[in-house]
Amino acid sequence: MADERDVQQTDGQGAASAHEATPDNTEPGGVAPEHAAPGLSLPDGALDQSALDQLFTSARTPRRWSTRPVADDVLRQLYTLASLGPTSGNCSPARMVFLKGTDARERLRPALSAGNVNRVMGAPVIAIVGHDPLFFEQLPFLCPGEDLRSWFAADVGLSEETAFRNGTLQGAYVIMAARALGLDVLPISGFDQSMVEDAFLAETGWRANFLLCLGHGDLTGLPARAPRLDFAQACRVVD
Repeated sequence: MADERDVQQTDGQGAASAHEATPDNTEPGGVAPEHAAPGLSLPDGALDQSALDQLFTSARTPRRWSTRPVADDVLRQLYTLASLGPTSGNCSPARMVFLKGTDARERLRPALSAGNVNRVMGAPVIAIVGHDPLFFEQLPFLCPGEDLRSWFAADVGLSEETAFRNGTLQGAYVIMAARALGLDVLPISGFDQSMVEDAFLAETGWRANFLLCLGHGDLTGLPARAPRLDFAQACRVVD
């Protein structure tokens, strides 16, 4: 699995909710001046700017956490919101385990890359985001009227690809749902997948994909947001 350097790639040096303090070298809203979006008018039907700030522009990735707890009801709301995002054939393969107690989090510690231990163990909640390889067993309920179960059950390669791709997509929905609910999020890929699955998922058959640390971040001393590729570098429009 990936080592602790991967967290730098995963979090892009950056998240915190809009209601938290921002570093001195950022403009109001938390975006470093060189990365501030130009003053474009929002299209009809768009969220207002404050909502976009909370979800994207002002969001930073914490490296330390406050002691403020996260209630189980918030986790239920988070999942409910994320579950509404689209997946292929409504297959909904993502599965999550939320680690809250000290004992549960200590069981995770040996699986973490050394550089991730402190930032992960300090989080009030650590979510193991994974997927169920046998997601298709739920398709008669999730997608009634179409015989998708037998289609996926007959093709292991297709079902594994679908589970991983759509489970990852749902993990991204979880990040945005958490921010929408006022939580800060730290995604982590630097961990031993086999150790996590043996410790927490063995009875389910689920596969671990990545970790999400959830809570209210201590954002003091965060560096400026790392650069992002602009539209011209990362995108093409084909007519």
